[in-house]
Amino acid sequence: MSAVFVFLKPTGKVVGIIKRNWRPFCGMLNVSQIKESTRHLFTPADRRIPRIRIETRQASTLAGQRIMVAIDGWPKHSRYPNGHFVRSLGSAGDKETETEVLLLEHDVPHQAFSQAVLSFLPKMPWTITPEDMVKREDLRQLTVCSVDPPGCTDIDDALHCRELDNGNFEVGVHIADVSHFIRPGNALDKEAANRGTTVYLCGRRIDMVPELLSSNLCSLRSNVERMAFSCIWEMNHNAEILKTRFTKSVINSKASLTYAEAQMRIDDTSMNDDITKSLRGLNKLAKILKRRRIENGALTLSSLEVRFHIDSETHDPIDLQTKELMETNSMVEEFMLLANISVAQKIYDEFSECALLRKHPAPPPSNYDILIKAAKSKGLEIHTDSAKALADSLDVAKVDGFSYFNTLLRILATRCMMQAVYFCSGMDSDFHHYGLASSIYTHFTSPIRRYSDIIVHRLLAVAIGADSTYPDLMDKHKQSALCNNLNYRHKMAQYAQRASVAFHTQLFFKNRGILNEEGFILFVRKNAIIVLIPKFGLEGTVFFDGKGKTGVNLRFDEEVPSLTVEQHTFHMFDKVNVTISLDDSNIQHQKIRMALLEPVIPGVSVPAPEVEPQPKKPKLDR
Repeated sequence: MSAVFVFLKPTGKVVGIIKRNWRPFCGMLNVSQIKESTRHLFTPADRRIPRIRIETRQASTLAGQRIMVAIDGWPKHSRYPNGHFVRSLGSAGDKETETEVLLLEHDVPHQAFSQAVLSFLPKMPWTITPEDMVKREDLRQLTVCSVDPPGCTDIDDALHCRELDNGNFEVGVHIADVSHFIRPGNALDKEAANRGTTVYLCGRRIDMVPELLSSNLCSLRSNVERMAFSCIWEMNHNAEILKTRFTKSVINSKASLTYAEAQMRIDDTSMNDDITKSLRGLNKLAKILKRRRIENGALTLSSLEVRFHIDSETHDPIDLQTKELMETNSMVEEFMLLANISVAQKIYDEFSECALLRKHPAPPPSNYDILIKAAKSKGLEIHTDSAKALADSLDVAKVDGFSYFNTLLRILATRCMMQAVYFCSGMDSDFHHYGLASSIYTHFTSPIRRYSDIIVHRLLAVAIGADSTYPDLMDKHKQSALCNNLNYRHKMAQYAQRASVAFHTQLFFKNRGILNEEGFILFVRKNAIIVLIPKFGLEGTVFFDGKGKTGVNLRFDEEVPSLTVEQHTFHMFDKVNVTISLDDSNIQHQKIRMALLEPVIPGVSVPAPEVEPQPKKPKLDR
């Protein structure tokens, strides 16, 4: 008698809706074809939202505009919900309008700061008073400098390194003392807590705190006195920490450098001033710290970030490049990580129930399936038992004659990861940060742009007796609720940033016709390949039509994985040539289109586009 197995699937049903989570939606009006009609359908920008029926006499005016519509109700037998027109946002396709849409759709608070918020800013002109100096360590004599991306005005962090008389190094990470200006519970503090994070879009920054603080009084600019919260270590030449101390301080940064400028100083053997010596000491120790982190199992993953060069007059993107990382990027990162770990341990030791920490959960094993299959297709084995095993596997995963392979594998590994999150130590037992291979971690180093860091500063200040506590700081339930909002705001900020990059990428390709570029296959699907263009840090999908009489023959093997189109088989990481163009047929949902050029598959590949001659650049009069 054969056994019959019945697998029960948990099911449920909605028995009631306590509160509707309706919000105004951005989108465009589909003007009715019936003359003089006042009833029209609205199509939301978010494809998950159904079309909404509204009544308006302004249809001819609103055509071609981005508008906001709110839902009023959904009659039982109606195909569409009913709603009403809220306001117009501007012409579709306009940069300002599209930016407003992506901020609204991702719930990014971006209204001007209210007078109630601004009333808590210090009165100008502002200076550090003798009373302030009494409570702080005077570090103005130290050779402190900052290293940031070009054009950075909200400078959170600065560094110094000097050799001590005993032969050891003193290294300091100095962080803007934002919590001095933002006091618990006032309107400024509540606004910053709600916003949670600064949002960086292409060509625009949505500040978490007013500009007077973010770009002036808190920003650790060079040659001005600024309040800081300093984490200072004594280290030996092997970058081992011998002593750690934390102090509120006053600093005077001697230079605001870009990563490139700092790198040039380190590399230029003719430069031996105090700033350059400090940078070289930091760089030497950072290399040791990084090597040790990686030996302990920290992951070095990869993702392509792009930088747009914007025309100063039209503000349109005129060039698109992937960001290059230098040694100095890593140098700053290492000391920020070290400061965050040191502070995390200190606040947890003092406040085991209410420390605000950050963790990175280990991915479930199934997340790695695609990575393991991709490596296997190239005859390589990836071990995922631990972060250390994964890191070691990635380090040795190389293919002869294919230098970009390891980067592709690390990009894929990044996609397997879980999201790092903030949490309250009294509400969780798993503190581990998988990616950094650290048993404890927090965010301390960017209080101008992250509210989590302001809370961590307050906890640390109480721990060292530099400030007084307040009830909400010691309430683990309120701390946990705050973490939920910070995680939400952080996630939505990331989505908004990606949407901004996507929109500016579309602007970049708008007037460029059809381009021919080399790329690599990141994923294969049942009827498509997803291609990465390293030159632009761009991903796109090449679809193959396998339906109907005119469709091509497609065979998808999920195990390998591979996709056979006619007689050609595509694998992950294969090199392909594609055409790139902008499809703007739907003004609300413009998209980058890719089509296969090479390998040439009869009836599938498109012919190579004719390359238009580029106008010669005028010679500069030197």
